[in-house]
Amino acid sequence: MNLSQIYQDWREKTLREGQQEGIKQGVKQGQEIVENLLKLRFGKIDKALKQVVKRLLNLPPQESSRLILQSSREELLAKLS
Repeated sequence: MNLSQIYQDWREKTLREGQQEGIKQGVKQGQEIVENLLKLRFGKIDKALKQVVKRLLNLPPQESSRLILQSSREELLAKLS
């Protein structure tokens, strides 16, 4: 293995790690946004609301925001539980 191949392997590995880290940060930020919207709308996030956070994250952002802002707590739990 020559030096340029070692560099290429290192570069590809580094880029993959950077992409994975970016995805993790994006998911974390999305979760924080959803949790903040739920806190603003319902005052706190109890166990039941905590369980729907991941389901909300799987929806398109416009849909999850609409559900949070337009649904009652009971409606939101019924739709996503």
